[in-house]
Amino acid sequence: MYSVGRYDERRPGMYTTALFEGKRDHHVGLDLGAPVNTPVHAFASGTVVEVAVNDEDGSYGPTLITKHHLPLPIHVGGPLAEETSEFWVLYGHLSWDSIAHWKKGDSFDAGAVLARLGHEGENGGWPPHVHVQLSVDEPVGGDLPGVVCSEDRAVALAKFPDPRLICGPLY
Repeated sequence: MYSVGRYDERRPGMYTTALFEGKRDHHVGLDLGAPVNTPVHAFASGTVVEVAVNDEDGSYGPTLITKHHLPLPIHVGGPLAEETSEFWVLYGHLSWDSIAHWKKGDSFDAGAVLARLGHEGENGGWPPHVHVQLSVDEPVGGDLPGVVCSEDRAVALAKFPDPRLICGPLY
């Protein structure tokens, strides 16, 4: 099954594990659902900055973070606010076997297979999908908050631009 979970979407009642503190329910990434082992391709050339496993219940499981240098227009709820040339992309809910070979500093070209979707037993307990999240701030510790409290929405949208900038107009 294929699906799209939207960016900037409030999801009350969806995030029930302790990780979300009972109050984080505003999604600031893009979820692309597909069968286990579906490949995740690089939208552009870049560099691997982190290979991690976020193993808390409900988290990302195997996670890959990449860094890119190219113009990226940043839209925050309206007209173009600014443009950045350095940004990071977090890919979560992956298969560990598909990312274990990557090392910090490895480079890749546009179109390269970066990873494959993981199964529920390794990806934080979620149906197979990839969580794609952009960040204008460098991620720390192989993680980004993919879901925030509604009152933190405006700040989060400024830090985490719409992934459709790299994935295309999915909706």
